[in-house]
This record gives sequence, C-alpha cells and structure tokens, in this order.
Amino acid sequence: MDRAAVTVGPGMDMPIMHDGDRYELVRDIGSGNFGIARLMRNRADGQLVAVKYIERGEKIDENVQREIINHRSLRHPNIIRFKEVILTPTHLAIVMEYASGGELFERICNAGRFSEDEARFFFQQLISGVSYCHSMQVCHRDLKLENTLLDGSTAPRLKICDFGYSKSSVLHSQPKSTVGTPAYIAPEVLLKKEYDGKVADVWSCGVTLYVMLVGAYPFEDPDEPKNFRKTIQRILGVQYSIPDYVHISPECQDLISRIFVANPATVSTFSFVMGSLGFAQCFL
Repeated sequence: MDRAAVTVGPGMDMPIMHDGDRYELVRDIGSGNFGIARLMRNRADGQLVAVKYIERGEKIDENVQREIINHRSLRHPNIIRFKEVILTPTHLAIVMEYASGGELFERICNAGRFSEDEARFFFQQLISGVSYCHSMQVCHRDLKLENTLLDGSTAPRLKICDFGYSKSSVLHSQPKSTVGTPAYIAPEVLLKKEYDGKVADVWSCGVTLYVMLVGAYPFEDPDEPKNFRKTIQRILGVQYSIPDYVHISPECQDLISRIFVANPATVSTFSFVMGSLGFAQCFL
C-alpha cells in the first residue's frame, strides 16, 4: 500500500528560547515541505526528543503558528507531547516527544492488514486522543496513518502528531478550506463550504479504521488507485465496499457504515462511536 498523496494569524504568545546547545544531534529522521526533523538528545538528562526545524522567514506561516498554539495546549497520553520552541539564528525548532515505534502506516504495510482485535486496539487509542482534542475545541483536520506514531513498548501506545492544519473553535472561525490528504478527506470538506471540523475528523478516523482492517484505502478505485479524480468522485458518492476476503464482525461493519455517510449532520462526533454499538463497546 502506498502512502496517500498530500494536498497542498494571530500573534504567537509562546516561550521562545535561544539554543544553548542543550541538545545534541543523534540522526535525521525525516524531511518534508516544513523542513527537517531530527532525533536529538538532551545533554542534561539523556532524554531523546524529536525536533522539527523550520527555516525562519516566509515559511513560518499561519500553519506553523497554528501548530504551536494548538499543540502546546494539549496533554494526553495519545498525543505527542509538545515540549518547547527554540529560536536559533536561522530556524524555528519545535521540540516534541520522540515516538520510537515509528508510524502506524509502516506497521500496517509490514502486516498487510490487521486483525479486528488489533485494529480495535489502535482505533480505541485514536478516538481517545481525537475525542480529547475535540473536548479542548481543537480539530486536527489531517488525521491519517502517517500522522499517528507509536511508542516503543510491547503493546504500542498510539500518538497523534502534526497539528499544522489544526483549528481551534475558540481562536478561529468555522473551517471551510480544503486541507488534508485526499484519501482521508470527508465529502463536506471537498465542497468548499463551511463544515464541522470535528465531524470531518470522525470521517478520517473511519478511513484509518478501514485501512487497518482491509489494507487499502476505502475510496480509491482498485484499478486506478492513483486517479485522484476518481477518488474524489467516490468520496462524494460514499462509494466503498469491504472485499469478500476480509472477514469482520457485523458490529464493525455497522460502525464503518455509520461513519461513512454523505450527510455530516447525521454524525454527532464520537458520542455515537463510543455509544451502544457492539464493536465500540469493547473499548469501554
């Protein structure tokens, strides 16, 4: 399974510190449009941290401001911990908890797909973290396998990361921009009208659950997975199916069908997910 392709404010009241060489480089661990991510070690206590370096100047845009403002307010075991921001002469460095288990995406690629029990184990943690974000009035808006990391424990703890597209209902207006990753985007987001970011997050969690169970994206055309136009059409028409070779419980199928609906007004965030459904009851 390939990675899903990605589509392309207020003043920051945040702690700014000058780099006193408190961290030493271990290795580079990633790069992207934002800049580079590095694994660093705190010289004082030996703790490993992940540091995202963003070049100062035009690249420190609204998304970076949002990431800092929203992420630093969140404290939950299923969310990567925001630690501090360091200002260097050339870069803004965001210091975060390091998740040594890598991406959930990589785990699924290695497994092909998960059993229902394993999918339930990770989905429980995902909705716990996202529900907390929503209780803090923050919608993520780019939930996907690549933005869910795992710690290094035997029974891995899932950690949500990358709040660059996040939006706070306290600080910001109702979202209407089309952001995120096509394979995970809810129909109402594609219509370029105001939408409920929390409900759109629920849809993205449903896509994540489907991929864990099936090992493929629900709205990609199996014959033309790279045809984004077809993917968008299938999302808007809520056209998906569960392959015959995948055996999942009726409760799980019912949960997926309740998440993937064309009318977002019928989805009441996570209250219904953790309600009376048999599949969800296993979480409680």
